[in-house]
Amino acid sequence: MTSRRQFIAGLAAWISGPAWARAANAGMRTDIQLAASWQSRNAYQTGVLARAASGEALTIYAAVDVPTRAHGLLLERDGTIITVARRPGNWLLRWTREGKPLAWHWIEPNRAFAGHVLASADGSTLYTTEINLETGSGMIGVRDAASLEKREEWPTRGIDPHQLVWDVTHPGSLIVANGGVPTRPETGRIKHNLDHMDSSLVRLDGRTGALLGQWQLEDSRLSLRHLAWNISVHNQPVLGIALQAEHNTTEQKSAAPVLALFDGEKLRTVSTPHTLAGYGGDIAMRGSSFVVSCPRVNSIEIFDVRGTWRGHVSLPEACALAPAAQSIVAGGRHQAIGLQMTDSDHANEMTIPAFRLDNHWIAI
Repeated sequence: MTSRRQFIAGLAAWISGPAWARAANAGMRTDIQLAASWQSRNAYQTGVLARAASGEALTIYAAVDVPTRAHGLLLERDGTIITVARRPGNWLLRWTREGKPLAWHWIEPNRAFAGHVLASADGSTLYTTEINLETGSGMIGVRDAASLEKREEWPTRGIDPHQLVWDVTHPGSLIVANGGVPTRPETGRIKHNLDHMDSSLVRLDGRTGALLGQWQLEDSRLSLRHLAWNISVHNQPVLGIALQAEHNTTEQKSAAPVLALFDGEKLRTVSTPHTLAGYGGDIAMRGSSFVVSCPRVNSIEIFDVRGTWRGHVSLPEACALAPAAQSIVAGGRHQAIGLQMTDSDHANEMTIPAFRLDNHWIAI
């Protein structure tokens, strides 16, 4: 990981360059704006991608260089954006949609960010998934939103925590996905001892961090990663969880599901009529559907809220998903699509810049 000192040492050259945060298309009338992260030829960046009204391409509206690869993003109440380093990461960045960095925060000793952040309803508190580098256990960092400083931390009762969301079935509580993949501080993201995977979904009290519930799938080699609530069914919200298989053989991974559903009490997987290589990259909801991106089979898979498979749309290296207006915008290797979630689903194609888009983006 790039250290704080190493990154600051490069700031002088960075700032003296043509632009350390740019908004090349400022003033452009747009109909889609997405906060995203990507890897360009010589740098990792986070910023805004926008499509000009009636245009057919997403272009870089604003960009900020970041020290390492980024992952999760959060749109704050005042319109600012938080970007989190990919796990195991050591930085948070708050920035404006015009590409102006407002605050950097470097994580405390013996901790690493695990890729995602969530805000309290009033915006005064941020919750970050983290890893205790001494023990490997998962943590939630409870942070003052204004300063980004940690006020306290809570255990997630598992390892490899990833995304967290508010629990709409139990107001005031958090749902956290413990990915369960064992790693070691000295080897970063390299996986170890997969026979001892311990993935789980936990419910925590949003005020105290107390454990209120914990659920596991029967197949311990399925890692619970990304989360999206669907509240389209009256009085029965359903949480969709994108799964990533960690089995030993290609055959086992190929047969593995990519979606699990949680109704607030029970956790179960759903099946598809064809292989998806056991890898769900991101998940989003729109209307009565869940959408899961599957980059290893170059597709976006569509399920109804009960888990019935409805179909798919092809997109090379599909991963990033964002609900926007009446569609879900999905990003892949060289293009993006706006998937219209209607009775006659169809996709509007858009080109994207020549970079490698990261896993997630959000509509702003």
